[in-house]
Amino acid sequence: MNVGSVFTPFSTRPTLVLPGAMGGGNWGGVAFDPALSFVFVNTSSLGGMGQMVPSPNGPIAYRNSMGYARFLDQDHYPCQQPPWGELSAVNATTGEVAWRVTLGNFDELAAQGMTNTGTLNIGGPIATASGLVFIGAATLDDPECSVRVPAGEPQWDQRSRRKAPVQLGGDESER
Repeated sequence: MNVGSVFTPFSTRPTLVLPGAMGGGNWGGVAFDPALSFVFVNTSSLGGMGQMVPSPNGPIAYRNSMGYARFLDQDHYPCQQPPWGELSAVNATTGEVAWRVTLGNFDELAAQGMTNTGTLNIGGPIATASGLVFIGAATLDDPECSVRVPAGEPQWDQRSRRKAPVQLGGDESER
């Protein structure tokens, strides 16, 4: 099996790319704190697999026989080392990761003593001027949480049934 990074092309041999199409920063977008110059992004650690095979008919010579296969074990957990889902603060000036917080948990793994696994996630964060980042509707186990900026300290975490955080805009005279 070929193993490569995100831009490794699939070949005629099975190829694993890390992260895959559903890994890394994905779908939910990012939030920005202009006072600290922090970008907040949720990420999933999930590899993807593909293999190019000749197309029997049609306008293209090869096709991906594995589709967008995810790199999962027999119990459907990612094959990479946890955490599998995180919220990270990246300093936009330096590119350094200021902090990471694990997002989500698999109850069945926690019951076996394996905690802080994180789960795959796709929701986006909201940064506030009060120094909190909110994220919800992001993971498989439905937590909604807030994180204090700049230290990356979780403030609360609750099951939310996939309610995404909403931010309403307006000028200061409307507050």
